[in-house]
Amino acid sequence: MQLRYNYRAYPDGGQRSALARAFGCARVVWNDCLRARKEAHAAGEAYVSSAELSRTYLTAAKQTPERAWLAEVSAVVLQQSLRDLEAAYQAFFGSVNGKRKGPKVGPPRCKSRKDARQSIRLNTNAFAVRQGGRVYLAKIGEVKVAWSRELPAAPSSVTVIKDAAGRYFLSFVVQTGPEPPPDTDQQAGEPIGIDLGLTAFAVTSSGKRIDNPRFLRRAERRLKRLQRALSRKQQGSKNRAKARAALARQHAKVADTRRDWHHQVSTQLIRDSQAVYVEDLAVRGLARTRLAKSVHDAGWSAFVHMLEYKAARYGRAFAKVDRWLPSSQTCSACGAKDGPKPLSVREWTCTACGACHDRDINAANNILAAGQADR
Repeated sequence: MQLRYNYRAYPDGGQRSALARAFGCARVVWNDCLRARKEAHAAGEAYVSSAELSRTYLTAAKQTPERAWLAEVSAVVLQQSLRDLEAAYQAFFGSVNGKRKGPKVGPPRCKSRKDARQSIRLNTNAFAVRQGGRVYLAKIGEVKVAWSRELPAAPSSVTVIKDAAGRYFLSFVVQTGPEPPPDTDQQAGEPIGIDLGLTAFAVTSSGKRIDNPRFLRRAERRLKRLQRALSRKQQGSKNRAKARAALARQHAKVADTRRDWHHQVSTQLIRDSQAVYVEDLAVRGLARTRLAKSVHDAGWSAFVHMLEYKAARYGRAFAKVDRWLPSSQTCSACGAKDGPKPLSVREWTCTACGACHDRDINAANNILAAGQADR
């Protein structure tokens, strides 16, 4: 399986300038090629191939005065930008004809120099991990990297990312196989079903309850203060740029804290269970309700994705059950459906068998039963 390993990078002043040029050139190539395909489509012409785009907007464009500065960056950066555009089109076409799994995606859009996040991608011909821990990037130099852990194998590509807070990261793609779960020599426990929620972030069929930390809610007061300070600054001023960076750093802190907590909880659940079953929640639909901020704050999609890839990595079973499963309406003891209940009802008694249920634990038990029945 392919995994990404992210590390914080610390380029010096000259390297930051070189990266800014690379970000800009990759963006221009993307926009030029995207415009060419849109114009051809509007004129009723055939789909412009990547080879033709490469000849016109990379090779030939470097010979013109208007695009001569494209030669200042590695050709790999420009070619990878074109490949990324082609991948975006293929994802869009697959979404239209129904061959692509997952949520539908729209057509590629133009990139702006004002985008908060900038990135370039390099393959093995344009980067190398040097002795001493530095990473060489073509036409940029050897960049200092904070190695928080070792790479399990030689990386096949690296993405250089500058986020909204002005931080730089190197994201390596590594091919790796199954491995034992971390920090355990014991056999995995019983299978579990997980009911995700907002009052409690997760409740398992074994009765374990994981509280919802609400990272965004806890940081809301500081975020509001920083947002007000930003709104008072004059457009285009240096003080406004400083205020925007301060707000971006606070948002990044919230996101990093949530991601770290998700990793800890998901690793613990996968390590302690031989099989994990969760409900396939319609997060996009829930995010359009009055609970939108709480749903985004919980980060269910990211958490379920972590469970899925960690289960594959550590040799555990994982499955999503149907989102239309009436897990909160069905008695996990006798299987009788007792009808829908408002969220305020946290405990209820089955009218058929008289069993008393905790709403969340009962739902988790039903998710576990449905997951095992589908295997």
